[in-house]
Amino acid sequence: MLLKRILVCLLLLIGTQQKMQAQFKKYDSTLKVAKAGYRVYCNNKSAEKNTVTLTPVGFEKEAREVSFEIKGRIKSAETDDLNNDGFPDLVVYVYTGVESVFGKVIGIYSEKNESIGPISFPDILDDPKLRIGYRGFDEFSLMEGNLMRRFPIYQQVDSAKYEPTGMMRQLQYRVMPGENGAQKFKVLRTFEFKKQ
Repeated sequence: MLLKRILVCLLLLIGTQQKMQAQFKKYDSTLKVAKAGYRVYCNNKSAEKNTVTLTPVGFEKEAREVSFEIKGRIKSAETDDLNNDGFPDLVVYVYTGVESVFGKVIGIYSEKNESIGPISFPDILDDPKLRIGYRGFDEFSLMEGNLMRRFPIYQQVDSAKYEPTGMMRQLQYRVMPGENGAQKFKVLRTFEFKKQ
């Protein structure tokens, strides 16, 4: 009987791990607005470190492919005109943590389809108000040039245990000019609602 329980637990553990791995298969997608956009490639093999290759598509010849390392795995990506300049920008959704539940965004903007540059994304843990109740499980989407992020709110029960409150927090980000011509995401508004 004990051997049977151990075997069942082992099979459940293997099944859960395979399900987590299946969620993050190799990511290879081309995303375009009209004739310009981006090809994003990542093998997503490791939860700790992966190399992303980003290739501008339909840009001037000066725009070169770039590769960089990320911590985590790519779940998806989207493109839209985020800084309202008429050229396609890119967001890549990356998930980290043991169970890959903590989301972050890599933003890339097009400089007149001649070159690309980064859009900085603020860490939610750096904001004392927004990080209250945050335990990951982020969902991202683009809507009319805005980046939307929502996640369930948790409350701390004891020093190591958190429970869901049944509420969600939604943040709306917009790309704004930063220092020295850089671009950055800024929180425009936030609200909470009951999870359905």
